[in-house]
Amino acid sequence: MLARVVTKPGALRGCPRGAAARCRRLGGAGGAVPSAPRPFNQVPGEWRAGWLNLYRFWREGGLSALHLSMAQKFRRFGPIYREKLGVHETVNIISPGDAATLFQAEGALPERFRVPPWVAYRDFRNKPYGVLLKTGEAWRSDRLLLNQEALAPAAVAAFVPLLSAVGEDFVRRARAQARHSGHGCWTGDFSHELFRFALESVCHVLYGQRLGLLQDFVQPEAQRFIEAVARMFHTTAPMLYLPPALLRRLRSRTWREHVHAWDAIFCQADKCIQNVYRDLRLQRKSSQEYMGILGNLILRDKLPLDDIRASVTEMMAGGVDTTSMTLQWAMLELARAPGVQEQLRAEVLAAKREAGGDREKMLKSTRLLKATIKETLRLHPVAVTLQRYTTHEVILQDYRIPPGTLVQVGLYAMGRDPDVFPRPERFRPQRWLAAGPKPFLGLGFGFGPRQCLGRRIAELEMQLFLMHILENFKIETMRAVEIGTKFDLILIPDQPIQLTLRPLDGQP
Repeated sequence: MLARVVTKPGALRGCPRGAAARCRRLGGAGGAVPSAPRPFNQVPGEWRAGWLNLYRFWREGGLSALHLSMAQKFRRFGPIYREKLGVHETVNIISPGDAATLFQAEGALPERFRVPPWVAYRDFRNKPYGVLLKTGEAWRSDRLLLNQEALAPAAVAAFVPLLSAVGEDFVRRARAQARHSGHGCWTGDFSHELFRFALESVCHVLYGQRLGLLQDFVQPEAQRFIEAVARMFHTTAPMLYLPPALLRRLRSRTWREHVHAWDAIFCQADKCIQNVYRDLRLQRKSSQEYMGILGNLILRDKLPLDDIRASVTEMMAGGVDTTSMTLQWAMLELARAPGVQEQLRAEVLAAKREAGGDREKMLKSTRLLKATIKETLRLHPVAVTLQRYTTHEVILQDYRIPPGTLVQVGLYAMGRDPDVFPRPERFRPQRWLAAGPKPFLGLGFGFGPRQCLGRRIAELEMQLFLMHILENFKIETMRAVEIGTKFDLILIPDQPIQLTLRPLDGQP
């Protein structure tokens, strides 16, 4: 039986008072909220000429400005608008209350946007789908098993020493770079260094092994993987709106580069997986030693090996750019807000004294540290949107949204909306520590059964990294330089971010 979820704009669950007022103000064409839900074809927006809209979209800045375009359209149409670009049609929302309605109605088998070029590659190479791309009961059964290894508290506790060890190695590398610089500090664009750190971290958790990426010399195959992930993201973006099948038939450069990128990603993942198989076969690890997520999945023997490999490869590919980019933004924001940086450092050092250096105990008492990650993801979300297909009719902003509609929550636009976040341009982690509930505001890792599978790995990785950095370095930058963002499947800086790590003790 299909249920219908109705939320009136004047009583938005989880919607801050200012946002609710804005929703009421923009609820109808004349500002008055109608007594009955309006039909789908009355949702404001540009959805009647998909290919013309796509042409205009490209002409006005195209994909690189997607997030800015969405923010502008929310200002133009209000808290909900409908859009069609080529064959890609969506309903876009910004209100936390509408996000609550959407996710509370998603059911046991929620579906999000399946990235067409990623599906096309797997079909082209005859590779199985991982949990990221599976749907229905096949997704649910795999996801429940993977949750036990990636999200369950008992499993997450085992990640802390692995991720902390990588953080310690990054500190040693940073001190060595500062010592060799001749200036007593390490200055530069840290994007590549953070990418290597993130890959080393995620592989340590997934495979229980180190790749040695924080050494001066990086193995060529690891470097190829790093370049392949960046190329995979870059070539995915244009195929969101142009059918991959068409580009494949045309043998376009975008399609060929996309295939080569995924080939390199799967090749590197297969090598890591083979190493784990070898160690398990030779019993090189004691029964007390953590085997990594992959090793545990193999030993439990609840999933076919091909399905395990597909899901682990997806986690490996998706867990690098996302965390490394967020850390880069966090370091920039802390450098620009030295007062916040000092408060955060004081919290970390106090927690270290109280916990005797026990990282797991420190994590329990560093609330501002966790708020810093949330605030960074508010200002600089990795993804521009969070999507769900409706399983039945829902009412959003008093419009009937039919089943099968792709609805997108505008994460970037919501994070910059003054009706949702007062003074949104300010980096103020303390806003997350204020009393009272904050439902459907921090959606950087998604929500519900289809939230990011690697969420706990990413959160711990970033929290532990910042702990180690703040204990050892002052983060600095040139404050006058304005850094914008551009869309390249994920949001990235529009120019290199120059940062300085200066040892606190004056001893590189």
